[in-house]
Amino acid sequence: MIKITLTDGSVREAAKGSTVLDVAKSISRGLAKEAVAAKVDGEVQGTDYVLTADCTLEILKFADEEGAKTFRHTASHILAQAVKKLFPEAKLAIGPAIDNGFYYDFDLEHRLTEEDFATIEKEMRRIVESNLVLERFELPRNEAIALMEEKGEPYKVELINDLPEDAIISFYKQGDFTDLCAGPHLPSTGPVKALKIQSVAGAYWRGNEKNKMLQRVYATAFPKQKELDEYLAMLEEAKKRDHRKIGKEMDLFAIYEEGPGFPFFMPNGMIIRNELENFWRLEHVKRGYQQIKTPLILNEDLWHRSGHWDHYQENMYFTKIDGGDYAIKPMNCPGSMLAYKRKMYSYRDFPIRMGELGQVHRHELSGALHGLMRVRTFTQDDAHIFMLPEQIKEEVAGVIDFIDYVYNLFGFKYHIELSTRPEDSMDTDAEWEAATSALRECLEEKGIDFIINEGDGAFYGPKLDFHLQDCLGRTWQCGTIQLDFQMPQRFDLTYVGADGEKHRPVMIHRVIFGSIERFIGILTEHFAGKFPLWLAPVQIKILTVAEKFAGFAEELAAKCEEAGLRVVADVRNEKIGYKIREARNERTPYIVTIGEKEVESGALSVRSSKEGELGQIPTDELIAKLVEEIRTKAC
Repeated sequence: MIKITLTDGSVREAAKGSTVLDVAKSISRGLAKEAVAAKVDGEVQGTDYVLTADCTLEILKFADEEGAKTFRHTASHILAQAVKKLFPEAKLAIGPAIDNGFYYDFDLEHRLTEEDFATIEKEMRRIVESNLVLERFELPRNEAIALMEEKGEPYKVELINDLPEDAIISFYKQGDFTDLCAGPHLPSTGPVKALKIQSVAGAYWRGNEKNKMLQRVYATAFPKQKELDEYLAMLEEAKKRDHRKIGKEMDLFAIYEEGPGFPFFMPNGMIIRNELENFWRLEHVKRGYQQIKTPLILNEDLWHRSGHWDHYQENMYFTKIDGGDYAIKPMNCPGSMLAYKRKMYSYRDFPIRMGELGQVHRHELSGALHGLMRVRTFTQDDAHIFMLPEQIKEEVAGVIDFIDYVYNLFGFKYHIELSTRPEDSMDTDAEWEAATSALRECLEEKGIDFIINEGDGAFYGPKLDFHLQDCLGRTWQCGTIQLDFQMPQRFDLTYVGADGEKHRPVMIHRVIFGSIERFIGILTEHFAGKFPLWLAPVQIKILTVAEKFAGFAEELAAKCEEAGLRVVADVRNEKIGYKIREARNERTPYIVTIGEKEVESGALSVRSSKEGELGQIPTDELIAKLVEEIRTKAC
């Protein structure tokens, strides 16, 4: 018998040679039915994996990230088998699972179009209904190459030749289809009940533009049709909410050919941006932050000292000034180091909280650029907190509470990930362990659940990443808290302690919005352009049903402006139906219609973009309502 330690700490015994699925069945039939993969001693394996020694075991369902990837990896083989059946001349490249789906790259003369999708899906469903068993087998290198050459798969041969000499070369067979693959997979094709081909695009083999252009077929798969239907409905809603589409309709921002990845903010977009930044400044003053501003360009020596030259150089832009080498800053932290060093501090001065709305530039590949979500220049709402070692937990807790306040204000749910030491890192093992333990203990003491994200920390320290969830259930990584023992050393930051000697402070890097640009993009999609009143570019629009009411409308607009509201009076000689449609398309929070009845009674016909028709409201009451809604920043 072998001992199996489960995720709840309990230990079960099983016969040596039992499979993961056998253990799942011994726990419960329901668990066995939902199991798609497992983690055995931390390694993802299929449910047919044979257990031969004591181990830790985590049964994975489709709802688990690794479980979904195993499920969709099998779906990618089903796609490849279907394409090979329909187009025998197709050459196979690679087909990994990705977020929310999978793809497979094919070398195929026939240009696949949406008209082919239904035919391919029909063949995929036939493969699923056949419930073909996926059989893993291994071959020596020479036999593996011979097999792929026999099948006419040159891309697979190239992949095998690039594997280490001692690599295990494994394949998976399902029916008459065989593919080079490390796995793991589902036991059979049957569980892939719902699938959908979404698009086809060009992709260079191995991402190298010197190589041949292949056809990349994107698709997704779910265990149940209902889940697929819900996902596709979410995608349709996401298209309607696309911040690029809404941004154009509301005239918020633009990106031109003259500056790919460099967004232009228009007057309406600047209102949203300024409101967010004003809110940021006010809330930071309340919490004891001092605001600074550091230069965009600093010399090469600084970036060597900070470690960015060795660890981040490929993402940076460079220039020469007076014959010297300079870099455009990709991060704000080195400038904050210099701001700290301008004077000597005492231990009594701590903590020192420096905030900066700092513009940074980072080189992104053109194919990765996406509206405001992925750009080449953006403004980080940075802060750097310098503290005594004994203040770490209190300061981290304070930042967590600050981020929680901001996200709750917008109605966002979120989860936290603790990202640990990456391979390309600075610092000693002891310093990394101390920093990671401090973050972990702070979360545990506050009773906050978190996920471990192994190896995804910054090169100078571990971090807490805040992943907020929007109204469509999508997650976005925005806030972060990074604990850093290294940079104070590299910049020789010191303070005078109670003993009169010099000591080294500890520092936190943190952002809340993350990127102002990206946060505006997220807000645009989250609210579908119907921003909270305090952020809306135009808060109230007054529409006249006839030109003779223009004077009344303009007087009302003046009253609204006196109360601090952003108002537009539309007194054009246009049909009222046209004006209303235009105002709705502009997503104006409140629309007031002025006609004979409103002029005589003084009560206004009001429509809210969120609540619908509000009926007749006296002028002063409406203004007071809007002012209060802005004051409370209601969503």
